[in-house]
Amino acid sequence: MTFRPVKSETIAQPTMEGAGVHLHRVFGFGDTNESDPFLLLDDFRNDDPKFYEKGFPWHPHRGIETITYVLDGTVEHGDSLGNKGLLGAGSVQWMTSGSGIMHQEMPAGDQSGRMHGFQLWANLPSSLKMTAPRYQDVQAGDIPEIIDDDGTRVKIITGDFWGKSGPVDGIAAEPMYIDVSVPPNTQKTLPVDAYSNAFAYVFAGSADFRDASRPSGVRVEKEFRGEELNIHDHSGNRTLVRFDTGDEISLRSGPEGVRFLLISGRPLQEPVAWHGPIVMNTRAELHQAIKELNNGTFIRPQH
Repeated sequence: MTFRPVKSETIAQPTMEGAGVHLHRVFGFGDTNESDPFLLLDDFRNDDPKFYEKGFPWHPHRGIETITYVLDGTVEHGDSLGNKGLLGAGSVQWMTSGSGIMHQEMPAGDQSGRMHGFQLWANLPSSLKMTAPRYQDVQAGDIPEIIDDDGTRVKIITGDFWGKSGPVDGIAAEPMYIDVSVPPNTQKTLPVDAYSNAFAYVFAGSADFRDASRPSGVRVEKEFRGEELNIHDHSGNRTLVRFDTGDEISLRSGPEGVRFLLISGRPLQEPVAWHGPIVMNTRAELHQAIKELNNGTFIRPQH
């Protein structure tokens, strides 16, 4: 077994998307080689409805998969093919946009106004860019959870982990997407596919990862409710940890424990031509998609 050293650590940055949803961008719209096959990860959490209630009105997708994981509140979705649904707390939607779809997502808070979720974009290989769109809507109760002897809890959304498989299947990049909670002051080793790019996103508590750099005094200057985040000698809230090669990661949780997403996928190693939620392989394909969007032929007939 080979431990993966930490390649880099960065802090998710505040931004706005949709009709004015305040969120934190973990990564996206940069060099795709570092995260291939993943393109973007957003962390949307707030307890003030005015910062998210206008949602993400109708917008196009082509050539990618969007993965929405809801922790608190709900997300109502609909599309141009007539599909509708409601994602509740703990549920996941894995949408393969394929040849093209118009989509909207409208978040709503829980009884206390809290809304928290993540959206991950995964690229599709050239052979599947124009495949028929499809959904995999997974309810919270259908996501397997493993509780280890030391109290570590792992929810498996997709991929194989500790002898169990997640309910989402048929994904080109053979990804693993798990939600990991480790109790306080616990040393833990977790397996990761050696041939995949892998990262952890810490969204609660803190942890030291093997060979991690230890930033001191890193600060997010603007939080939406006037908060400030200080990181001392650990990977804390809203920290992205990218790993180098190997087949295991090692961590020690902090005094309050840690919860993070651990995501890996096999890189596609294909060229990326990108314009917002439309991701193709060439500029010509991208221009064609935009032309179709403008002339009303973007949505292909489904048979």
